[in-house]
Formats: sequence, structure tokens, C-alpha cells
Amino acid sequence: MPQPSAPRGLIVTADDFGLHEAVNEAIERAHWDGVLTAASLMVGAPAAADAIARARRMPRLRVGLHLVLADGAAVLPRAQIPDLVNPAGRFGDSMARDGFRFFFLPRVRHQLSAEIEAQFALFQASSLPLDHVNAHKHFHIHPTVLSLILAQRRRFRFHAIRLPLATDPPMFLWPWLAAMRRRLDRAKIAHNDRICGIEQSGAMDEAALLAALSRLPAGVTEIYSHPATQRGITPSMASYRPTDELAALLSPRVRAAMDSLGVKRGGFSDFWPPRGAA
Repeated sequence: MPQPSAPRGLIVTADDFGLHEAVNEAIERAHWDGVLTAASLMVGAPAAADAIARARRMPRLRVGLHLVLADGAAVLPRAQIPDLVNPAGRFGDSMARDGFRFFFLPRVRHQLSAEIEAQFALFQASSLPLDHVNAHKHFHIHPTVLSLILAQRRRFRFHAIRLPLATDPPMFLWPWLAAMRRRLDRAKIAHNDRICGIEQSGAMDEAALLAALSRLPAGVTEIYSHPATQRGITPSMASYRPTDELAALLSPRVRAAMDSLGVKRGGFSDFWPPRGAA
């Protein structure tokens, strides 16, 4: 059954919460002084404990789980997931190769399931309400990854997953995204209608944010970015402009544009409250 239609609105999310204290500081500033309403937490990242402590001081910030299954550190020791990580315990960034391995190799799939469960358990241990689930580099588009995430629903009781459907996605992704939306609807998992930020990943500056707001369609749109108070946090983010993205989230022009739309803003749970919530 398709999810009930939600009011037209905005979810403004920062990814990579916990990656570095410079990211955490930017998220806290963008929430208190800017337009940020949600963040996606990397539970195994170096500054995760600092991120959790900050999140507890921000009860209106909606925090989700940002599963890391590529280009980052695993939370389980390598001995338990030897087919997933290198000797340093890190996932690679060859997502096409790993996607084939997830689908075709049961041994690899079993290890992946264990790692996903461990990341959910770490989020649960934080005692933060779980607003949503997504994956680093949108790896949850992969049907095997999505299946393993959905398999955790009974234990961890999440109710919303990011749908990485851009306004004009590449043609080769259409079947994957359409199948993902159908699966989420069948499972009665809430999701955004579309997302802004994929085409401008690392460059969601003031101009990009204002442009997205100027053509905001009906339904609930998630706008995501990667703010930080310094550049060059990781090699894979060398070309990112996180300080410009922070400035955009703090921009009075962006706030005024959002206010002028008169739409509801919040996290996933503000549009689709968890079952049993007030």
C-alpha cells in the first residue's frame, strides 16, 4: 500500500554526522542558527561520540542512521567480516564490484547483514530516537542492501528510509529507484518524494539551495548537504566545499526563501510519526 500523502514540505539534512568534529560543529551551528532540521549519523566514525553528545543537546534535530558500507570504516572487527574490508578494517569504494559480490555470494551477504545489524545496534545504544535510515553514497539503492536493511525492521523498528530520487536522475538508475519505491511502499516504510543535492554533492552552496527552493514541487522534498567548518576532511571529499555548504545553511537569504514558501519543515518523523507516537 502506498504511503499516505504528506503535506508539501522540506527536510533539510546534513550527512556524515560523526565523521569529524568539524562536521559536528557545522551541524550544530546550522541547526541552532540556520535551517538544518535533520542529520544522518555515522555510528562508527571517529567523532561519533561527540556527535551523539551534541545531538542530545538538540532535541529538535532529527537524527537518522547513515549506514557506512563503502568508503569508510566498519564497526565489526575484520575477523568477523574478512570479505568486506581491507586489513585496516575499511570498506573499499568500488561499489559496482561490491554490489555484484553482495548479490551473488552468500558468504559475503551474511557478513554484510552482520555489519548492518551492528551499526543499527550502535545507534540504538545511543538512545537517540531513530528518525530515518540511509546509506553513505546511497548504497541502499542496491536491492540486496535494501533487503538486509528491511530485515532489521522488526528488531529496530525504524519507520522511514531516504529515497534518493532526484528530479532528473540518470536513466540507468530509473528501474532501481522505481523498484526501491515500490518495495518501501509495500513495506509501509515512509520516504521522501524526491531529493535535492545529488547533482551538487559537495557544492550545495547558497545559489544551489536558492535554486532548489525556487522550483520546489509538491510533496516532501529532502535537501541534503555535507557541511563542515573546514575543507579536506577525507581524500574522497577533496573537491567538496563544505564551508560554502555551511554558509548556505546559515544564509539569511535561504531562510527567507524557505519562510516565504510557507511549508512545513522538520525531519521524517515530523511528516510521518512512528507508529504509536503522539
